[in-house]
Amino acid sequence: MSEVTELTTDSFKATVLDSEKPYLVDFWASWCGPCRMVAPIVEEIAAEKTDVLSVGKINVDEQPEIATQYQIMSIPTLILFKSGEIAEQIVGAAPKDELLRRLTPHLG
Repeated sequence: MSEVTELTTDSFKATVLDSEKPYLVDFWASWCGPCRMVAPIVEEIAAEKTDVLSVGKINVDEQPEIATQYQIMSIPTLILFKSGEIAEQIVGAAPKDELLRRLTPHLG
């Protein structure tokens, strides 16, 4: 079972911004090759870090309001929210070790 939640404009605030744990959001689209490359890595991180991290995805084609609000210009973009604020932003596909290196300092 996936540890990654499909997010919508309606669920974003309650799910992400009000989360007690850091929340990693993957901004993606179905036509994006790099997005498909990073998706399994994001799912692995979600499964491994479930005790200290929540993870969700936003399809920028289906939920453009959130992508516009956070000025997403390129996908994939991963944003780590902590206490409702952006703690880290990673643009483009990156290997798992790089993602963990950038995320881990923010995970308590």
